[in-house]
Amino acid sequence: MPAEWEPHDATWIAWPHNRSDWPGKLAPIQWVYGEIVRRLAPGEIVRILVNSAAHESAARRILQSVGVDLARTEFLRFPTDRAWTRDFGPIFVRRAGPPVEVAIACFRFNGWAKYPDWKKDDQVPELAARKLGLKLIPVQVDGRDVVLEGGSIDVNGEGTLLTTEECLLDPKVQVRNPGLAREPLERALREALGATNILWLGRGIAGDDTHGHIDDVCRFVAPNAVVLCQESNPEDANYVPLQENRERLEGMKLEDGSRPEVLALPMPAPVFFRGQRLPASYANFYVGNEVVLVPTFNDPQDRFALGMFSEIFHSRTVYGIHAVDLVWGLGTIHCLTQQQPSAKAKTKEPRRVSAPDLRR
Repeated sequence: MPAEWEPHDATWIAWPHNRSDWPGKLAPIQWVYGEIVRRLAPGEIVRILVNSAAHESAARRILQSVGVDLARTEFLRFPTDRAWTRDFGPIFVRRAGPPVEVAIACFRFNGWAKYPDWKKDDQVPELAARKLGLKLIPVQVDGRDVVLEGGSIDVNGEGTLLTTEECLLDPKVQVRNPGLAREPLERALREALGATNILWLGRGIAGDDTHGHIDDVCRFVAPNAVVLCQESNPEDANYVPLQENRERLEGMKLEDGSRPEVLALPMPAPVFFRGQRLPASYANFYVGNEVVLVPTFNDPQDRFALGMFSEIFHSRTVYGIHAVDLVWGLGTIHCLTQQQPSAKAKTKEPRRVSAPDLRR
């Protein structure tokens, strides 16, 4: 599985339609989607999943209104239950070759082992493989399909994969693969994604409906470097889990035996709506071909987070995407997007991310 910053052929996104995802806020959310597509489209094709002709027409009206060049978009009539493309969308893998080949690792999706509306979403990887003419590779352990959401993993493109025990190994809460232990699950990740080195953090952040997705906690920003969320308030529910994750990372090594550089990414102040804590996190950013999209929360730390990503991804333009409404759906930008890597030779950000000023 290539790193997110490697060249894309496209970004996949599902146009929102399920009112239960954003109760009372679906209308403004569509304009946030419009802004996301507007920023991505100049650098790559944006493939947009829609349920019907009417759904597509509604999306086109908004995209035209915000100035999107529709020639940079492609609408696919793939019915979906929800809009969280990261979790149910195709997970693309690439073989170095020769010849170079892109395929889809077909993990299954079951609504985060929590929601009943998932069967349409589960069909998207197969529809994508058929549409693009790509090989579909079933992921199984002992003849049994493996359930995995894209937001539960992050990779550096060199063989190291990040995930959390809370999401993939909890035996009682939102159990994706009942009875599947760490070793056979690791074997599936190695075989399907080319992961030669798997790093297990502990828990995710408060308010996370997925029970521990890594993309709200810790993300690779270079083959040798991660950003890790850090909570400064000892009274906050995130303080202890994030400190424990930092301690774990201090003892971990990458696929080449080196230690990852760990950059502290601040947390915004807690975001609540109707008394519910929401999973607000700058770690839910998305790296496009020409841009980095970062969720912002009308918080003083927004400026720091945007500056930090500008220093790291210096060859791309960093944009803040207002996510106070978006996070009411219990996810933000990374949760909504899925990259389709190019079959071209990969490129990298600098191997060494040295930015001492980011640590102040």
